[in-house]
Amino acid sequence: MNIFDELSWRGLVHQTSDDAGLREHLETPGRVLYCGFDPTADSLHIGNLVPLLALARFAKAGHRPLFLLGGATGLIGDPSGKDKERQLKTAETIAASAEKIKTHALAFFARVGVEGEVTPANNLDWTRPMSVIEFLRDIGKHFTINYMMAKDSVKSRIGREETGISYTEFSYMILQSMDFEHLNRTLGCTLQIGGGDQFGNITAGLELIRRKTGNTAYGLTFPLITTASGAKFGKSEKGAIFLNPELTSPYAFYQYWINADDRDVCNFLRYFTFLPKEEIDALAVETAERPHLRAAQKRLARETTAMIHGEEELAKVEAVTEALFGGGELHAVDPGTLKAALEAAPGLNFEALPDVPPLPKLLADIGLCPSNSQARKDIKAGGIYLNNERVPSEDRALVAEDFLGGDLLILRKGKKNYGVVTLG
Repeated sequence: MNIFDELSWRGLVHQTSDDAGLREHLETPGRVLYCGFDPTADSLHIGNLVPLLALARFAKAGHRPLFLLGGATGLIGDPSGKDKERQLKTAETIAASAEKIKTHALAFFARVGVEGEVTPANNLDWTRPMSVIEFLRDIGKHFTINYMMAKDSVKSRIGREETGISYTEFSYMILQSMDFEHLNRTLGCTLQIGGGDQFGNITAGLELIRRKTGNTAYGLTFPLITTASGAKFGKSEKGAIFLNPELTSPYAFYQYWINADDRDVCNFLRYFTFLPKEEIDALAVETAERPHLRAAQKRLARETTAMIHGEEELAKVEAVTEALFGGGELHAVDPGTLKAALEAAPGLNFEALPDVPPLPKLLADIGLCPSNSQARKDIKAGGIYLNNERVPSEDRALVAEDFLGGDLLILRKGKKNYGVVTLG
Protein backbone atom coordinates (compact mmCIF):
# COMPACT_ATOMS: atom_id res chain seq x y z
CA MET A 1 0.00 0.00 0.00
CA ASN A 2 1.19 3.52 -0.80
CA ILE A 3 2.17 5.13 2.52
CA PHE A 4 -0.13 8.07 1.68
CA ASP A 5 -3.09 5.66 1.56
CA GLU A 6 -1.91 4.00 4.79
CA LEU A 7 -1.87 7.34 6.61
CA SER A 8 -5.21 8.31 5.08
CA TRP A 9 -7.20 5.29 6.30
CA ARG A 10 -5.68 5.76 9.74
CA GLY A 11 -7.03 9.33 9.79
CA LEU A 12 -3.55 10.84 9.96
CA VAL A 13 -3.63 13.17 6.95
CA HIS A 14 -4.74 16.66 7.93
CA GLN A 15 -3.17 19.03 5.40
CA THR A 16 -0.88 18.55 2.42
CA SER A 17 0.66 20.93 -0.04
CA ASP A 18 -0.63 18.75 -2.90
CA ASP A 19 -2.62 15.55 -2.24
CA ALA A 20 -2.37 14.00 -5.70
CA GLY A 21 1.20 15.11 -6.30
CA LEU A 22 2.40 13.79 -2.95
CA ARG A 23 0.67 10.45 -3.38
CA GLU A 24 2.25 10.00 -6.81
CA HIS A 25 5.64 11.12 -5.44
CA LEU A 26 5.47 8.45 -2.74
CA GLU A 27 4.85 5.67 -5.27
CA THR A 28 8.62 5.61 -5.75
CA PRO A 29 10.47 4.06 -2.79
CA GLY A 30 13.50 5.70 -1.22
CA ARG A 31 12.04 9.20 -0.80
CA VAL A 32 13.85 11.25 1.85
CA LEU A 33 11.60 13.00 4.39
CA TYR A 34 12.01 14.54 7.81
CA CYS A 35 10.22 15.58 10.96
CA GLY A 36 11.69 18.03 13.46
CA PHE A 37 11.57 17.82 17.26
CA ASP A 38 12.71 20.79 19.34
CA PRO A 39 14.38 19.65 22.59
CA THR A 40 12.56 22.11 24.86
CA ALA A 41 12.15 19.42 27.56
CA ASP A 42 14.06 16.31 28.64
CA SER A 43 11.47 14.02 27.09
CA LEU A 44 8.98 13.75 24.27
CA HIS A 45 5.36 13.06 25.29
CA ILE A 46 2.66 10.83 23.87
CA GLY A 47 1.47 13.58 21.54
CA ASN A 48 4.83 13.13 19.77
CA LEU A 49 4.00 9.46 19.15
CA VAL A 50 2.06 10.36 15.99
CA PRO A 51 5.10 11.81 14.15
CA LEU A 52 7.48 9.24 15.68
CA LEU A 53 5.28 6.41 14.43
CA ALA A 54 4.91 8.16 11.08
CA LEU A 55 8.70 8.13 10.60
CA ALA A 56 8.66 4.39 11.37
CA ARG A 57 5.73 3.84 8.99
CA PHE A 58 7.63 5.59 6.18
CA ALA A 59 10.70 3.45 6.91
CA LYS A 60 8.62 0.26 6.77
CA ALA A 61 7.21 1.47 3.43
CA GLY A 62 10.72 1.71 1.97
CA HIS A 63 11.41 5.42 2.35
CA ARG A 64 14.32 7.18 4.12
CA PRO A 65 13.14 9.23 7.12
CA LEU A 66 15.25 11.71 9.09
CA PHE A 67 14.69 12.38 12.80
CA LEU A 68 15.73 16.02 13.09
CA LEU A 69 16.64 17.43 16.50
CA GLY A 70 16.20 21.18 16.79
CA GLY A 71 19.47 22.02 18.49
CA ALA A 72 19.28 25.46 16.85
CA THR A 73 15.53 26.07 16.62
CA GLY A 74 15.15 24.92 20.24
CA LEU A 75 17.34 27.86 21.25
CA ILE A 76 14.92 30.26 19.53
CA GLY A 77 11.42 28.97 20.34
CA ASP A 78 8.53 28.21 18.01
CA PRO A 79 5.66 30.72 18.39
CA SER A 80 3.16 28.28 16.83
CA GLY A 81 0.26 27.68 19.22
CA LYS A 82 1.79 29.90 21.91
CA ASP A 83 0.12 33.06 23.19
CA LYS A 84 3.31 34.47 24.73
CA GLU A 85 7.09 34.27 24.42
CA ARG A 86 8.84 31.13 25.54
CA GLN A 87 11.46 31.32 28.27
CA LEU A 88 14.83 30.95 26.54
CA LYS A 89 17.00 28.06 27.73
CA THR A 90 20.78 27.81 27.76
CA ALA A 91 22.69 26.07 24.99
CA GLU A 92 23.89 23.48 27.50
CA THR A 93 20.33 22.67 28.61
CA ILE A 94 19.10 22.32 25.02
CA ALA A 95 22.06 20.10 24.08
CA ALA A 96 21.51 17.83 27.10
CA SER A 97 17.79 17.51 26.34
CA ALA A 98 18.56 16.76 22.69
CA GLU A 99 20.82 13.86 23.67
CA LYS A 100 18.19 12.37 25.99
CA ILE A 101 15.47 12.65 23.35
CA LYS A 102 17.74 11.15 20.71
CA THR A 103 18.53 8.16 22.95
CA HIS A 104 14.84 7.48 23.64
CA ALA A 105 13.86 7.94 19.98
CA LEU A 106 16.52 5.54 18.67
CA ALA A 107 15.46 2.94 21.27
CA PHE A 108 11.87 3.35 20.09
CA PHE A 109 12.84 2.87 16.43
CA ALA A 110 14.75 -0.28 17.39
CA ARG A 111 11.74 -1.71 19.24
CA VAL A 112 9.39 -1.18 16.29
CA GLY A 113 11.77 -2.88 13.86
CA VAL A 114 13.34 0.02 11.95
CA GLU A 115 16.70 0.23 13.71
CA GLY A 116 19.21 2.01 11.50
CA GLU A 117 16.52 3.00 8.99
CA VAL A 118 15.66 6.36 10.59
CA THR A 119 18.65 8.71 10.53
CA PRO A 120 19.13 11.27 13.33
CA ALA A 121 20.34 14.79 12.51
CA ASN A 122 20.68 18.11 14.35
CA ASN A 123 20.02 21.48 12.71
CA LEU A 124 22.65 23.12 14.92
CA ASP A 125 25.27 21.46 12.69
CA TRP A 126 24.50 23.71 9.70
CA THR A 127 23.04 26.71 11.54
CA ARG A 128 25.89 27.41 13.97
CA PRO A 129 28.61 28.00 11.29
CA MET A 130 26.45 30.58 9.43
CA SER A 131 27.21 34.27 9.96
CA VAL A 132 24.51 36.90 10.46
CA ILE A 133 25.37 38.42 7.06
CA GLU A 134 25.01 35.05 5.33
CA PHE A 135 21.70 34.43 7.07
CA LEU A 136 20.27 37.80 6.04
CA ARG A 137 21.59 37.76 2.46
CA ASP A 138 21.22 34.09 1.52
CA ILE A 139 18.05 33.20 3.45
CA GLY A 140 16.27 36.30 4.73
CA LYS A 141 16.27 37.93 1.30
CA HIS A 142 13.77 35.32 0.08
CA PHE A 143 11.11 36.25 2.67
CA THR A 144 8.92 39.33 2.63
CA ILE A 145 7.51 40.75 5.86
CA ASN A 146 4.07 40.66 4.20
CA TYR A 147 4.39 36.89 3.64
CA MET A 148 5.52 36.21 7.19
CA MET A 149 2.84 38.45 8.74
CA ALA A 150 0.14 36.41 7.01
CA LYS A 151 1.13 33.20 8.83
CA ASP A 152 -1.17 32.21 11.72
CA SER A 153 1.70 31.74 14.19
CA VAL A 154 2.68 35.38 13.69
CA LYS A 155 -0.74 36.91 13.06
CA SER A 156 -2.20 35.53 16.29
CA ARG A 157 0.58 37.14 18.32
CA ILE A 158 0.69 40.50 16.54
CA GLY A 159 -2.85 41.19 17.75
CA ARG A 160 -1.84 40.75 21.41
CA GLU A 161 -0.57 44.16 22.45
CA GLU A 162 0.45 42.96 25.91
CA THR A 163 2.78 40.25 24.55
CA GLY A 164 3.33 40.70 20.81
CA ILE A 165 6.17 38.74 19.25
CA SER A 166 9.91 39.33 19.43
CA TYR A 167 12.16 39.37 16.38
CA THR A 168 13.69 36.16 17.78
CA GLU A 169 10.48 34.13 17.57
CA PHE A 170 9.43 36.01 14.42
CA SER A 171 12.54 34.56 12.74
CA TYR A 172 11.73 30.95 13.76
CA MET A 173 9.86 30.36 10.50
CA ILE A 174 12.94 31.32 8.50
CA LEU A 175 15.17 28.95 10.50
CA GLN A 176 12.80 26.02 9.98
CA SER A 177 12.55 26.86 6.28
CA MET A 178 16.34 26.88 6.11
CA ASP A 179 16.37 23.33 7.53
CA PHE A 180 14.09 22.08 4.78
CA GLU A 181 16.08 23.83 2.05
CA HIS A 182 19.39 22.53 3.45
CA LEU A 183 18.13 18.93 3.64
CA ASN A 184 16.62 19.21 0.17
CA ARG A 185 19.89 20.51 -1.31
CA THR A 186 22.28 18.18 0.52
CA LEU A 187 20.26 14.96 0.97
CA GLY A 188 17.49 15.21 -1.61
CA CYS A 189 14.81 15.54 1.08
CA THR A 190 11.46 16.19 -0.61
CA LEU A 191 8.93 15.97 2.24
CA GLN A 192 8.49 17.53 5.66
CA ILE A 193 5.88 16.12 8.06
CA GLY A 194 4.63 17.53 11.35
CA GLY A 195 1.68 18.56 13.49
CA GLY A 196 -1.13 20.70 12.12
CA ASP A 197 0.27 23.81 13.78
CA GLN A 198 3.41 23.47 11.65
CA PHE A 199 1.76 23.89 8.25
CA GLY A 200 2.72 27.57 7.98
CA ASN A 201 6.36 26.81 8.74
CA ILE A 202 6.37 23.85 6.34
CA THR A 203 4.90 25.83 3.43
CA ALA A 204 7.44 28.60 4.08
CA GLY A 205 10.13 25.96 3.58
CA LEU A 206 8.53 24.87 0.32
CA GLU A 207 8.59 28.48 -0.87
CA LEU A 208 12.27 28.86 0.05
CA ILE A 209 13.15 25.67 -1.84
CA ARG A 210 11.23 26.88 -4.88
CA ARG A 211 12.89 30.32 -4.82
CA LYS A 212 16.46 29.07 -4.29
CA THR A 213 16.52 25.89 -6.37
CA GLY A 214 13.28 25.55 -8.29
CA ASN A 215 12.90 22.03 -6.87
CA THR A 216 9.53 20.51 -6.06
CA ALA A 217 8.94 19.42 -2.46
CA TYR A 218 5.91 18.56 -0.34
CA GLY A 219 4.44 19.06 3.11
CA LEU A 220 2.09 16.90 5.17
CA THR A 221 0.61 17.51 8.61
CA PHE A 222 -1.27 15.34 11.10
CA PRO A 223 -4.53 16.28 12.79
CA LEU A 224 -4.73 17.50 16.37
CA ILE A 225 -5.74 14.47 18.45
CA THR A 226 -8.78 15.10 20.63
CA THR A 227 -10.86 12.88 22.90
CA ALA A 228 -14.61 12.31 22.72
CA SER A 229 -15.06 13.76 26.22
CA GLY A 230 -13.38 17.00 25.25
CA ALA A 231 -10.39 16.38 27.53
CA LYS A 232 -6.99 17.28 26.17
CA PHE A 233 -5.27 14.23 24.73
CA GLY A 234 -2.10 13.16 26.51
CA LYS A 235 -2.95 14.73 29.85
CA SER A 236 -3.62 12.90 33.10
CA GLU A 237 -4.47 14.21 36.54
CA LYS A 238 -0.74 14.59 37.13
CA GLY A 239 -0.04 16.35 33.83
CA ALA A 240 1.53 15.26 30.57
CA ILE A 241 2.29 11.61 29.82
CA PHE A 242 5.98 11.50 28.93
CA LEU A 243 7.91 8.81 27.06
CA ASN A 244 10.79 9.02 29.55
CA PRO A 245 10.18 6.45 32.33
CA GLU A 246 11.83 8.78 34.84
CA LEU A 247 9.02 11.29 34.27
CA THR A 248 6.09 8.92 33.68
CA SER A 249 6.41 5.38 35.02
CA PRO A 250 5.67 2.47 32.64
CA TYR A 251 2.74 1.58 34.93
CA ALA A 252 1.21 5.08 34.66
CA PHE A 253 1.85 5.01 30.90
CA TYR A 254 0.04 1.66 30.58
CA GLN A 255 -2.88 2.83 32.73
CA TYR A 256 -3.40 5.94 30.58
CA TRP A 257 -4.09 3.78 27.54
CA ILE A 258 -6.09 1.05 29.29
CA ASN A 259 -8.46 3.72 30.64
CA ALA A 260 -9.24 5.03 27.15
CA ASP A 261 -12.89 5.83 26.52
CA ASP A 262 -14.77 3.29 24.36
CA ARG A 263 -15.50 6.16 21.96
CA ASP A 264 -11.78 6.88 21.50
CA VAL A 265 -10.08 3.50 21.68
CA CYS A 266 -10.43 2.42 18.03
CA ASN A 267 -9.24 5.81 16.80
CA PHE A 268 -6.25 5.45 19.12
CA LEU A 269 -5.55 1.98 17.72
CA ARG A 270 -5.39 3.52 14.23
CA TYR A 271 -3.21 6.44 15.31
CA PHE A 272 -0.83 4.77 17.75
CA THR A 273 -0.29 1.18 16.61
CA PHE A 274 0.74 -0.76 13.52
CA LEU A 275 -2.30 -3.07 13.74
CA PRO A 276 -3.95 -3.65 10.34
CA LYS A 277 -7.45 -2.43 9.56
CA GLU A 278 -9.00 -5.90 9.85
CA GLU A 279 -7.79 -6.35 13.45
CA ILE A 280 -8.91 -2.89 14.49
CA ASP A 281 -12.33 -3.43 12.92
CA ALA A 282 -12.68 -6.73 14.80
CA LEU A 283 -11.77 -5.02 18.08
CA ALA A 284 -14.34 -2.32 17.31
CA VAL A 285 -17.04 -4.99 16.98
CA GLU A 286 -15.95 -6.64 20.24
CA THR A 287 -15.98 -3.28 22.04
CA ALA A 288 -19.52 -2.61 20.82
CA GLU A 289 -20.80 -6.07 21.76
CA ARG A 290 -18.81 -6.76 24.95
CA PRO A 291 -17.51 -3.43 26.25
CA HIS A 292 -17.00 -4.80 29.79
CA LEU A 293 -14.12 -6.99 28.54
CA ARG A 294 -12.18 -3.89 27.39
CA ALA A 295 -10.38 -5.98 24.77
CA ALA A 296 -9.49 -2.97 22.60
CA GLN A 297 -8.11 -1.02 25.55
CA LYS A 298 -5.97 -3.95 26.68
CA ARG A 299 -4.56 -4.38 23.17
CA LEU A 300 -3.89 -0.65 22.88
CA ALA A 301 -2.09 -0.56 26.24
CA ARG A 302 -0.02 -3.62 25.35
CA GLU A 303 1.05 -2.30 21.95
CA THR A 304 1.99 1.20 23.09
CA THR A 305 3.75 0.13 26.31
CA ALA A 306 5.84 -2.48 24.48
CA MET A 307 6.84 0.10 21.86
CA ILE A 308 7.97 2.69 24.38
CA HIS A 309 9.19 0.66 27.35
CA GLY A 310 9.85 -2.81 25.93
CA GLU A 311 8.39 -6.28 26.48
CA GLU A 312 10.14 -6.78 29.83
CA GLU A 313 8.59 -3.66 31.38
CA LEU A 314 5.22 -4.56 29.86
CA ALA A 315 5.36 -7.96 31.60
CA LYS A 316 6.09 -6.28 34.95
CA VAL A 317 3.23 -3.83 34.50
CA GLU A 318 0.74 -6.54 33.53
CA ALA A 319 1.79 -8.69 36.49
CA VAL A 320 1.25 -5.80 38.92
CA THR A 321 -2.07 -4.91 37.30
CA GLU A 322 -3.28 -8.50 37.64
CA ALA A 323 -2.07 -8.70 41.25
CA LEU A 324 -3.77 -5.46 42.29
CA PHE A 325 -7.02 -5.81 40.38
CA GLY A 326 -7.28 -9.55 39.90
CA GLY A 327 -6.16 -10.64 43.36
CA GLY A 328 -2.90 -12.18 42.18
CA GLU A 329 0.25 -12.94 44.15
CA LEU A 330 2.06 -9.73 45.12
CA HIS A 331 5.24 -11.56 46.17
CA ALA A 332 5.85 -12.51 42.54
CA VAL A 333 5.75 -8.98 41.05
CA ASP A 334 8.47 -6.38 40.61
CA PRO A 335 8.59 -4.16 43.75
CA GLY A 336 9.63 -1.06 41.80
CA THR A 337 6.66 -1.35 39.45
CA LEU A 338 4.38 -2.00 42.42
CA LYS A 339 5.60 1.18 44.13
CA ALA A 340 4.93 3.16 40.96
CA ALA A 341 1.43 1.67 40.73
CA LEU A 342 0.61 2.77 44.27
CA GLU A 343 2.37 6.13 44.30
CA ALA A 344 -0.96 7.93 44.81
CA ALA A 345 -1.93 5.72 47.76
CA PRO A 346 -1.39 7.03 51.33
CA GLY A 347 1.92 5.86 52.75
CA LEU A 348 4.08 5.75 55.84
CA ASN A 349 7.80 5.19 56.14
CA PHE A 350 9.66 3.72 59.10
CA GLU A 351 13.38 3.40 59.70
CA ALA A 352 13.18 -0.30 60.63
CA LEU A 353 10.66 -3.06 61.42
CA PRO A 354 10.67 -2.51 65.24
CA ASP A 355 9.44 1.06 64.62
CA VAL A 356 6.27 -0.15 62.87
CA PRO A 357 3.23 -0.04 65.23
CA PRO A 358 0.74 -2.91 65.69
CA LEU A 359 -1.57 -3.50 62.75
CA PRO A 360 -4.72 -1.72 64.12
CA LYS A 361 -2.75 1.45 64.88
CA LEU A 362 -0.93 1.21 61.53
CA LEU A 363 -4.27 1.07 59.70
CA ALA A 364 -5.49 4.13 61.59
CA ASP A 365 -2.25 6.07 61.15
CA ILE A 366 -2.18 5.47 57.41
CA GLY A 367 -5.81 6.57 57.07
CA LEU A 368 -7.45 3.33 55.95
CA CYS A 369 -9.50 3.19 59.18
CA PRO A 370 -10.76 6.17 61.25
CA SER A 371 -9.59 4.71 64.58
CA ASN A 372 -7.82 1.77 66.21
CA SER A 373 -11.15 0.32 67.39
CA GLN A 374 -12.66 0.52 63.91
CA ALA A 375 -9.54 -1.12 62.51
CA ARG A 376 -10.03 -4.05 64.90
CA LYS A 377 -13.67 -4.37 63.79
CA ASP A 378 -12.68 -4.26 60.12
CA ILE A 379 -10.06 -6.97 60.68
CA LYS A 380 -12.55 -9.14 62.53
CA ALA A 381 -15.06 -8.66 59.70
CA GLY A 382 -12.46 -9.92 57.18
CA GLY A 383 -12.16 -6.62 55.33
CA ILE A 384 -8.42 -5.99 55.78
CA TYR A 385 -5.72 -7.48 53.54
CA LEU A 386 -1.95 -7.56 53.85
CA ASN A 387 -0.16 -8.11 50.52
CA ASN A 388 -3.50 -9.33 49.10
CA GLU A 389 -3.98 -11.92 51.88
CA ARG A 390 -6.83 -11.50 54.36
CA VAL A 391 -5.61 -10.60 57.85
CA PRO A 392 -6.96 -13.34 60.18
CA SER A 393 -6.63 -11.49 63.49
CA GLU A 394 -5.78 -8.11 64.99
CA ASP A 395 -2.92 -9.87 66.76
CA ARG A 396 -1.23 -10.69 63.44
CA ALA A 397 2.37 -9.57 63.96
CA LEU A 398 4.41 -8.10 61.12
CA VAL A 399 7.64 -9.91 60.23
CA ALA A 400 10.49 -9.15 57.85
CA GLU A 401 9.13 -11.62 55.28
CA ASP A 402 5.99 -9.48 54.93
CA PHE A 403 7.98 -6.72 53.26
CA LEU A 404 8.20 -7.26 49.50
CA GLY A 405 11.73 -6.76 48.29
CA GLY A 406 12.68 -6.24 51.91
CA ASP A 407 11.09 -2.81 52.27
CA LEU A 408 7.52 -2.69 50.90
CA LEU A 409 4.23 -3.76 52.51
CA ILE A 410 0.80 -3.29 50.95
CA LEU A 411 -2.35 -2.85 53.07
CA ARG A 412 -5.83 -2.92 51.60
CA LYS A 413 -9.28 -2.25 52.97
CA GLY A 414 -12.09 -3.68 50.88
CA LYS A 415 -11.43 -3.86 47.15
CA LYS A 416 -9.83 -0.56 46.23
CA ASN A 417 -8.48 1.30 49.27
CA TYR A 418 -4.72 0.83 49.45
CA GLY A 419 -2.00 1.95 51.83
CA VAL A 420 1.77 1.58 51.44
CA VAL A 421 4.31 1.01 54.22
CA THR A 422 8.03 1.26 53.46
CA LEU A 423 11.17 0.70 55.48
CA GLY A 424 14.42 2.62 55.31
